[in-house]
Amino acid sequence: MTGSPLAILGLGFLLGLRHALDVDHLAAVSTIVSQRRSIWRSALVGVVWGIGHTTSLLVVAIAVIALHAEISPGIGQVLELGVAIMLMTLGARLLATVLRGGAIHMHVHDHAGHAHVHPHVHAPDAPGHDHGPSRHHHHRRPFLVGLVHGLAGSGALMLAVAATIPDPALAIAYVVIFGVGSIGGMAITSTLFAIPMVVTTRHFTGATRWVCAGAAVASVLVGLELAWTIGREAGFFA
Repeated sequence: MTGSPLAILGLGFLLGLRHALDVDHLAAVSTIVSQRRSIWRSALVGVVWGIGHTTSLLVVAIAVIALHAEISPGIGQVLELGVAIMLMTLGARLLATVLRGGAIHMHVHDHAGHAHVHPHVHAPDAPGHDHGPSRHHHHRRPFLVGLVHGLAGSGALMLAVAATIPDPALAIAYVVIFGVGSIGGMAITSTLFAIPMVVTTRHFTGATRWVCAGAAVASVLVGLELAWTIGREAGFFA
């Protein structure tokens, strides 16, 4: 890739923003955002997803650039199949929770002297839980989902582009800027997902299950479609 460093980095940022709009990314994050009843926490899901996504991209990019290697089509298909399986698993788990009659809990939190009610779904046999200030476990899932997504689809294409940049330092900077763009894009997307969800579920308590069920079904369908496409490209289907 030739051009000024600023133009290359600018392109990386724009492609990162666009990368966040991939259907499989939206499907996965929607299953997590549907269980958040706060716009801020939903935006944070996108940020944490982006951090995980950028982490895996950066690790692989360093290896690809240092070894002058490339990701073969076969490995790329295996990685994308992993994404498909993850999407179906995320959707199936959420759908199972809803179908088992996952309870809708209403929790009142005090923020700056103002009380807010946050409804969300828990499995019917879920143990007691703490909604105090420590919520690290809430960030683990979007981070791991981002890690998996970082190696598939247009992420792998981005690594191929980075490998064509002659200057290794600029190539790594390109990956980082691409990651920053994907973090920003997913944070914006998660927020846009959250706004109608939060408004709807705050006014109609029964809508929570429908929102979660819709996100779950969408995730399963996108995963199935992705798996079918991979199988057809690999020659398993006519």
